[in-house]
Amino acid sequence: MKIKILLGLIFIFAFSSIAFAQTVKITPKKITYTRPKPSADFKKTFTINYPKIKASTPALSKKIENSISYAKIVSLDIDDEKNGENQWLEEADYDVNYNKNGILDITLSMSGTAAYPTVMNRTVVVNLKTGSRAMASDVFINLKGLAAMVKKAQEAEIKESIEEIKEEEDYRDFDPKNFFEYADFTVEDLEQFTISDEGVTFMYSYGFPRVAMAVEPAGNYAFAWSELKPYIKRGGLLARIAG
Repeated sequence: MKIKILLGLIFIFAFSSIAFAQTVKITPKKITYTRPKPSADFKKTFTINYPKIKASTPALSKKIENSISYAKIVSLDIDDEKNGENQWLEEADYDVNYNKNGILDITLSMSGTAAYPTVMNRTVVVNLKTGSRAMASDVFINLKGLAAMVKKAQEAEIKESIEEIKEEEDYRDFDPKNFFEYADFTVEDLEQFTISDEGVTFMYSYGFPRVAMAVEPAGNYAFAWSELKPYIKRGGLLARIAG
């Protein structure tokens, strides 16, 4: 009887360890779509690289794929791109940033051309146990305090950037403060974050005009787990790796 109990405990421990280190298998599936009436020769086709997920069950795999779908995260409408007048998209792809400890962190990107070539990126963090996207309120507490901490980092970046832009010959007669007139990191901006073994990086787009994109700051604010500890939700998705 004791042996059976011991074996049972070993099984539970092993299962828990597997769950704790849970990952998913991600396989790229690239599809090229053809536009029936392209507005230009280079608009004849566009390509999308889909992240196909294999989790513990087909249902969970499907839910994760839905949580990271281009349609949901970057509002991509395949039918409109194929048959509509917009015809902006040229390529959509993804990068896996983190895939362990029951967490998937993935960045979806789209590139295309309207008046000018542009690129759009969105990062998503998914709870691999539930298959749902992890929002800031799911993993952090005191969001106002956290946003205020990130805003201080943003203010330091802005101050440094203004001085650097002043040294640029093309902007000698322009006040670079105007570029940052509406820059303001708020609680809503906490939704764009990416994780690593070292900590969390929050991302912010300043939205500089195209002619000034070369001097636009990165808008990436990295914090170590030790700095974030007061803001990590106890029992939440990040608590297991925050220490």
